[in-house]
Amino acid sequence: MTPKRDVYLLDPMDLPPETIAVAFAKTSRSPQSFRQIAAELTEERSAEFHEKWVVGYGHASVAEHAVLHIAVENISRLAVECLESNRLASYTEKSTRYQKWGAEDFHTPTELDGHPLLGLYRETVQMLFETYQQSLEPVRQVVAARTPRKEGESDAALERRIRSDYVDVCRFLLPAAALANVGMTINARALEHALRKMLSHPLAEVRQMGDEIRHVAEMRVPTLIKYVQAVPYWEQVAHDFGVAAAELPGVDRAEDWCHLEACDADGELRVLAAALYRAGAVSFGQALHRVRAMSPDQRTALAETLLGGRGRHDLPPRELEYARYTIDLTLDQGGYFELKRHRMMTQTVQPLSTRLGYALPRFIQEAGFEQPYRAAMQAAHLAFSQLETSLPAAAAYVVPNGYNRRVLMDLNLRSALHLISLRSAANAHFSMRRAAQRVAEEIRAVSPLLGGYIANDTGESWQSVERDHFAAATIYPD
Repeated sequence: MTPKRDVYLLDPMDLPPETIAVAFAKTSRSPQSFRQIAAELTEERSAEFHEKWVVGYGHASVAEHAVLHIAVENISRLAVECLESNRLASYTEKSTRYQKWGAEDFHTPTELDGHPLLGLYRETVQMLFETYQQSLEPVRQVVAARTPRKEGESDAALERRIRSDYVDVCRFLLPAAALANVGMTINARALEHALRKMLSHPLAEVRQMGDEIRHVAEMRVPTLIKYVQAVPYWEQVAHDFGVAAAELPGVDRAEDWCHLEACDADGELRVLAAALYRAGAVSFGQALHRVRAMSPDQRTALAETLLGGRGRHDLPPRELEYARYTIDLTLDQGGYFELKRHRMMTQTVQPLSTRLGYALPRFIQEAGFEQPYRAAMQAAHLAFSQLETSLPAAAAYVVPNGYNRRVLMDLNLRSALHLISLRSAANAHFSMRRAAQRVAEEIRAVSPLLGGYIANDTGESWQSVERDHFAAATIYPD
């Protein structure tokens, strides 16, 4: 008799993560069901299995079946960057758009213990938080004046509706020291890599966070992360390239804040050829030759077949990944924090500093708060300049979200469609809407056939977002 199909959960409420991982791993050589395999396992036997096969023989994929949900509270936004840099994990973070920060909600790095600049650091960060809190009401009034009250709408309901609009603006003043909470779901294999990065990080806070995460994770996956430690190779590479980078010329204040550095000239043709390759029985070379021989109208028809019927929430086919783009982008730190969540691309971000100037939101100006805002940004710049001399990594803690940061992105067309669709939406932060619209423009210019299917139903352009939301996109401190 043909065995009956069976679908069920191995419940993490009943079984430890390491036991579930072994139950799945053993199916490759055992004819038993997963239930039968799991019933025969103990935590001790599971540990022995992982010690032999995962640790001893390097079958690391087994560790992907052991999944942990880790809560990390009161870490700085700077530390969040390292935590969330791991591609194969899921994160939910305390939002600077929907919550307000208290005057003491910031991290003081241990690098400053006993340091003569500790007082300057605390004064600067406290000043930024005070200025942030002082900005909330005047900016709220500007937003409220532009937002008609709905019939019968209470003050509380109106506040909920406009809160993200004015908090979005005021958060430009929050420094990287601001505290956040992050919920992380990650498998043991990815966690091992994440811990190595944290333990090799130049910031003491991140190394301490790595130790604490390792400690709590060891309660559930003691064998799979047993040998995690810092990686001297990564530390040495970071140090040596830091020395080499210091020999480069001064800061490049390029006028163009978004520049397409590279793309595959045949990217669109490769996408169409790959789609034909999937459906046919020819080699890729033959499919590409056929696409190259097509008339423009034939290629347009093929592109319409590929993307024309896609609904708003339909994922595009993977063949779009054969077209790639490398973009050098400068945007404010608050905007970068939205961008970094798009981990299915390659991002190389420069250290956070005050060298690339800061943005001035239009609502700050309209609220009559420009002078305090500029004064806070200037003070942060002066503090950063002093701290950087002796504490180059920790100096970034005092840099507010309004300061610009440069990131190099390498992404494929499929990732670009997702990024632009999500971050150009009306409810996205205006910094990211500006960036998403500009990235879309760059891609459409070099990929007009498929780039034309990049969603843009908001009626905005990057120029209109910049005009409506920024009094100045870049102001250099004195």
